[in-house]
Amino acid sequence: MAVNLPQGVEVLADITPAYAEILTPEALAFVAKLHRRFEPTRRERIAARAARQAELDAGKLPDFLPQTAAVRAGDWKIAPLPADLLDRRVEITGRWSAR
Repeated sequence: MAVNLPQGVEVLADITPAYAEILTPEALAFVAKLHRRFEPTRRERIAARAARQAELDAGKLPDFLPQTAAVRAGDWKIAPLPADLLDRRVEITGRWSAR
């Protein structure tokens, strides 16, 4: 089956008759445009994720952002909890029997 692919697009899977219904030239051009636009950012994010995972694997623990230190150091308080949250003996959230 002959397929007109956008420049730089390569399909590695078998091309079946259903292919033309799903991956139209317009759809392939759109995916190619997205890839060209966001591939550098995607690679940066993957590299940052790998670097962060290496830090965690080495034993570095997560911490709060330095920009939020003032919030944690403040003397703010929340309002008192409602009675319903203080007395939670029974809380039915769904069906009583297994499906």
